[in-house]
Amino acid sequence: MEPQPNNPLHGKTLQAILEHLLERYEWEGLADRIHINCFRNEPSIQSSLKFLRKTPWAREQVEALYLHSLRS
Repeated sequence: MEPQPNNPLHGKTLQAILEHLLERYEWEGLADRIHINCFRNEPSIQSSLKFLRKTPWAREQVEALYLHSLRS
């Protein structure tokens, strides 16, 4: 793997990204920003990770929110 010094997602696991977002927004805030059921109905990290790993568009939204949270 080549180094990617300008990529803030490089080296971050999906779980670490999700935990960062939960620390900042909690489940309710996350569900308000990204409209997917795994954040609204009985949310858990494991169920969310399972969904996000299988759903590229949802993962892209989570990664975009993570990048936005780093800038603000």
